[in-house]
Amino acid sequence: MTTDLATLTGALRSQWNRLYGWLEPLGADMYALAEEPSALDGWTNRELVAHLGRALRPLVDFREAPEGTVPLTLAEYLGTYPERATEIATSTRELADSLGANPLPHVRTVADEGLARLDGLAGADRLVVEARRGPMLLRELVVSRLIELVVHADDLVVSLAPTVDAVGPQDPRDPEARRIVAEELLRIVVTRGGWSLEVVDALTWVRLATGRVPYDVDTLAHALAPGFTAGGVPDLGRMLPLL
Repeated sequence: MTTDLATLTGALRSQWNRLYGWLEPLGADMYALAEEPSALDGWTNRELVAHLGRALRPLVDFREAPEGTVPLTLAEYLGTYPERATEIATSTRELADSLGANPLPHVRTVADEGLARLDGLAGADRLVVEARRGPMLLRELVVSRLIELVVHADDLVVSLAPTVDAVGPQDPRDPEARRIVAEELLRIVVTRGGWSLEVVDALTWVRLATGRVPYDVDTLAHALAPGFTAGGVPDLGRMLPLL
């Protein structure tokens, strides 16, 4: 059973609010860590925050596609990421430079505008829209933005630890949003391979699926379990990371 658009929008809002509430008190200098290297190689922490605005911008800019347009699947859309890595990095740095020392207010404006658009489209799960890299279902566009927020919230936790508290109620990573992202990423794998698998550790699985931790079968076995007790977890080394 797939998660509907209204639920996805709620998860996106919860994840954004939680992340924003964690970042905003840090101030522009992020406890003097803004210009330090982030967990993403080649990006500073300030640039990573600025990237959140780029990641959420498609929710503001999308438009309805002409009738009969065939949408990309989520897997196809995410599959365009590797070839765009240089473009993404360049445009993120340009955006960060244009926003100056504190990009967070800009990101908040983009997030508010995007979420406001989605509020008026709660039942439009099958609406095909033109996104940054091609047509896709609005539902899938929202999933892709939720993936961005969940993954980069975790990147920021890793980047700012141990200086910034991210334990318990201070954790900016929304558990329900992470669960949804983990299930969506697993669905791509299952569709390709036909296995019956379940997520048992959502954080580990999301990190594996997005290349945040090195792949090995022991880590995979900690993240996923077979759907049937007689089965096993296949070696997904040739399939991961998904993005």
